[in-house]
Amino acid sequence: MSTNGQQPTSKRASQTDFDPEALLSYLRKHLPELSASIDAGDLSIDPISGGQSNPTYFVTIDDRELVLRKAPNGELLPGAHRVDREYRIMDALAGSGVPVPDMVRLEEDKSLLGAPFYLMERLHGQVFHESTLPDHTPDARFAIYDHKARVLANLHRVNIAEKGLEDYGRKGPFFSRQIHRWTKQWELSKTREIPEIDQLANWLKENDDGDETSTLVHGDYRIGNLMLHPTEPHIVGVLDWELSTLGHPLADLAHATAMWHITPEEYGGLMGADLKALGIPERQQFEDTYLEAAGFSDGLTTFHHAFALFRWAVIFQGIAKRAESGNAASENAAKVGALAVALGRRGAELLSGKRLSN
Repeated sequence: MSTNGQQPTSKRASQTDFDPEALLSYLRKHLPELSASIDAGDLSIDPISGGQSNPTYFVTIDDRELVLRKAPNGELLPGAHRVDREYRIMDALAGSGVPVPDMVRLEEDKSLLGAPFYLMERLHGQVFHESTLPDHTPDARFAIYDHKARVLANLHRVNIAEKGLEDYGRKGPFFSRQIHRWTKQWELSKTREIPEIDQLANWLKENDDGDETSTLVHGDYRIGNLMLHPTEPHIVGVLDWELSTLGHPLADLAHATAMWHITPEEYGGLMGADLKALGIPERQQFEDTYLEAAGFSDGLTTFHHAFALFRWAVIFQGIAKRAESGNAASENAAKVGALAVALGRRGAELLSGKRLSN
C-alpha cells in the first residue's frame, strides 16, 4: 500500500469535485519540467478516502507522482480549511527533523479548481486509521508509538524564529483563545443540544490559568495523520497540518493522547483495547516518553484532557453540520458526527472525577 494521507479509492477523475482539464492546464503552465506533449491521457487522479477535512487526491502526470490537497467547495466556517497554512508550515519544516513531504506549489485562486489547493510530492508508505495498528507485531507497535512521541517532541522544540514562523499564530494565552474559538465553533455548528459540551466550555473557561507557553503545534496529531515506513517501524511523514499554529505544546499532547479515551469502534481509538498484548504503551508511558524527549517537566492535567475531549467533540459536531448541509469530505460524516455526544459525555465524566481507562 502506498499512500500520502488515506486509502486510495476506486473512483476516477470523473468523480472529483473539480474539472480534471483545469488541473491539466495548471500543471502544464506551472510545472515546466513536464513534457510539453502531455495530454489528458497522461493524467491520472485518484481520490483518497477516509478524511473528514480537505479533499485529497493522488495525481500522476507522465511519470511524476504528486498529491493535491484542496479546501472543500462551497461556504465554510470562518478560519477552517486553511490549506495555505498547511503548505507554509510543511515547507518551513523541510530538513527540521520533523518528517514532511516536499512541497511543490500553493495556489490560492479558488476559481481554478473551486477552492484553494496545493501540490506536494507523493510519499510512499502506510497510513492506518486504527490506533491499534493492525498487521503489526507488538514490538513494531511499541517502536512506532515511541517514535510518534519523539517526533511530537521534536516539533515542539523547533526554533520558530529560525524557521520564519514568528507570525504563524497569535501571541498570548493559547488555551484562552482556543476555548473561545471552539466554543464559537460549537455555537456555529450546533444542530442539537448537547449539555455536556456546554458544561465543558464553561468549566474550561473558569479553570484556564492563562499559561502563555508557546511552540509550534500540529493540531491533529494522531496515527491517521502519520505515514509509516512500508517495512520499518517508524514515521516517514507527518500529514494534515490544517490546524497547526503557535500554541501550547500540552494541547497537542492532550489531543494525541485522547485516543486512549476513544474506543476502537468509535474512531479507531485505544480505550478498552488490550494494550499489553498489542505492545502499545499506556497513555502515561507515552506521555513520559514525550516529556523526556521534549525536555519538559510539567505533564498533562485534568484541564488538558478535558480541553482535548471538548475540542474533539466540537470537531465531530462540525462534521455533523457539514453532513447535514451536504458539504462533507467523507461518506461516513454523519456517523462520525454522532461522536460529538459520546466525547462530550466522556469529558463531563472526567470533570466529575471519573477515571477513564487506559
